Amino acid sequence: MIKKFLKRVFGKPAKIKSAGNARVVPFELHDVAREQISYGAKKVTDGLQAAGYQAYVVGGAVRDLLLKRTPKDFDVATDATPEEVRRVFRRSRIIGRRFRLVHVMFGEEVVEVSTFRSMIEAEDAQTDEHGRLLRDNQFGDQEQDAARRDFTANALFYDPSTQEIYDYHGGYADTRNRLLRMIGDPVVRYREDPVRMVRAVRLSAKLGMQIDAATAAPIGGMKDLLDNVPQARLLDEVLKMLLSGHSVECIQQLRKMNLHNGLLPLLDVILEQPMGEKFVMLALRNTDERLSQEKTVSPAFLFAALLWHEVLAAWNLRVQQGERPVGAMHAAMDEVLGKQKEQLAIPHRHDAVMKEIWLLQQRFEQRAGQRPFRLLEQPRFRAGFDFLLLRCASGEVDDELGLWWDEFQDASDERRAEMLQPEQAGDKKRRRRKPRKKPEATAAGEPVA
Repeated sequence: MIKKFLKRVFGKPAKIKSAGNARVVPFELHDVAREQISYGAKKVTDGLQAAGYQAYVVGGAVRDLLLKRTPKDFDVATDATPEEVRRVFRRSRIIGRRFRLVHVMFGEEVVEVSTFRSMIEAEDAQTDEHGRLLRDNQFGDQEQDAARRDFTANALFYDPSTQEIYDYHGGYADTRNRLLRMIGDPVVRYREDPVRMVRAVRLSAKLGMQIDAATAAPIGGMKDLLDNVPQARLLDEVLKMLLSGHSVECIQQLRKMNLHNGLLPLLDVILEQPMGEKFVMLALRNTDERLSQEKTVSPAFLFAALLWHEVLAAWNLRVQQGERPVGAMHAAMDEVLGKQKEQLAIPHRHDAVMKEIWLLQQRFEQRAGQRPFRLLEQPRFRAGFDFLLLRCASGEVDDELGLWWDEFQDASDERRAEMLQPEQAGDKKRRRRKPRKKPEATAAGEPVA
């Protein structure tokens, strides 16, 4: 450490040098140390380099380290083919169809290794009628791999062995300046993959980066291209946005760029309703806060919050038309989920949890007899109660209801008995009388005395 300090003070100032078309940024300038790389990523790069291949930590991990953030994971790019990577690391597996990747396992850490890819020439590219790329799985070299990435900040290559960063598109300076800039012509790149528009919004909100003017300019006129993106990909990007820890900023940025229409159709109506907007924003802030505290977050709970006011509106309409409340709620839930799946394919595995949370809301109103005790035994009680508190905070229901349940669940038996509300007329169900047993008959048919 002392030698490093003296070298910085009295040695020659470090400079960025060139290697072909790449600018090589030394450690003395970027200050990202090998020790900041995960154990698995270092083992992968060291192992591949020892076997005679190139290997670098790439993408978001390098960007985050430059921004003094902790990367979620570390990806590696190499000139080795998936089969060659597989031969170097015994505990690994090849995955993917469109483009094969290798997952290398180190205990609980999984390092994703990709082979350098290149941009396919326009005449050879397979696209749809809107220009979206359908195939781009062609191997290439490091420079070509950098060119096909989306933003300059994501096109940086870090070599743990030399602690140098290879930069082909000015991504180092852009990251330092917190500027998010598209590589190449933004119009062409958005046509190739419209999801890049959403990703620009997410990264700028999450990382506090300004979207370059030329990168932002075409988005407003090209948002309709999102209609042609497969639902699974769109859902994946929406989940990343909502679970980024900065969902409020993401939604605000989406609205600012008029991208929320069509991407999250449910927000089109909700964000125009004062009560609905307040509820959704509270749910998003609650999610961001839990993520900042490293607590678990349920996507099903978040989707339940986003869709709640649609369900509520459909339920109220059915009740006004004379349907029974419970049956109307089931019909409203099915109606809203069915409509939403046509626009954003929420996985079926979330349906049951969402419905349980919604159905519990009616039961929280019932505070007499044995109903509160039975509600406490429900597996989704805690999720339903958290949902109730959001409704109280948004002004949808009276705070008194949330306070009552907050006390009741932890109260003593004596206090619970005092808190119970009196039974209302008609609350008690009639008990069915058990049918009287007929007297046993003898063989002669006479009743037994």
